[in-house]
Amino acid sequence: MTALPPCPSCSSELTYEDGPLFICPECGHEWSIAAATAPDSDGVIRDANGNVLADGDTVVVIKDLKVKGSSQVVKVGSKVKNIRLVGGDHDIDCKIEGFGAMKLKSEFVRKV
Repeated sequence: MTALPPCPSCSSELTYEDGPLFICPECGHEWSIAAATAPDSDGVIRDANGNVLADGDTVVVIKDLKVKGSSQVVKVGSKVKNIRLVGGDHDIDCKIEGFGAMKLKSEFVRKV
């Protein structure tokens, strides 16, 4: 059995793998396998598959995302055009049709 990485949020050793994500049962934190295996020391922003993202790219959402402060959900497969990369925790700035301006995490999108 291979050793799974500890949770980056709470350092718990009880993580498990669910499809393309690692999940911590103690704090509920989810992160992508690509983010866990590839250190982000070079400052390059990558999608869930490890592809390098750039300003103006088109991406597709790979997981239903709850919209904070609303009962709406950004559905899997939603195409987001003309993204802009910014620093911080949510590193993609974009406009999603039907939702308006939003910030997304790169671990929940894949490049088209």
